[in-house]
Amino acid sequence: MLSFIEKIWYICAMNTFPHSQTNEQGETCASHPVGRALRLLGDAWTLIIVYTLLSGTKRFGELQETLGNVSPKTLSQRLKMLEEIGFVQRQAFLEIPPRVEYRLTEKGLALIDIMEAIKQFGQRYLSEVEPPPPDDSSAPSSCQ
Repeated sequence: MLSFIEKIWYICAMNTFPHSQTNEQGETCASHPVGRALRLLGDAWTLIIVYTLLSGTKRFGELQETLGNVSPKTLSQRLKMLEEIGFVQRQAFLEIPPRVEYRLTEKGLALIDIMEAIKQFGQRYLSEVEPPPPDDSSAPSSCQ
């Protein structure tokens, strides 16, 4: 049976957005609320990070272990982006060795219903679909 994250990967892999958008169309999409939401939610690593943080506060190493084959650079970039837009709060502790924890903010927790809808969609419509193997090592492979 496919894990939730493998189902998300499959959905993202099936993405067929046209790559020949004009600049005007791209700007319109970027300035429209739906376009901005799709840009955020269309990134599989972002979704997986949010899904993982729904279970509570995590340290960087815990996130990396849970996400599997994500590179530290990719994870760091996505966490920084989520922090900048107010979905994740980063808390650094003055300890040796340094400790940093991440948790969803109220804004991040607002994604619970969306994540649940994606999960239900995958269970209902993709439970029997076997995703193709990832072509790209940067694609998410598993989740708990």
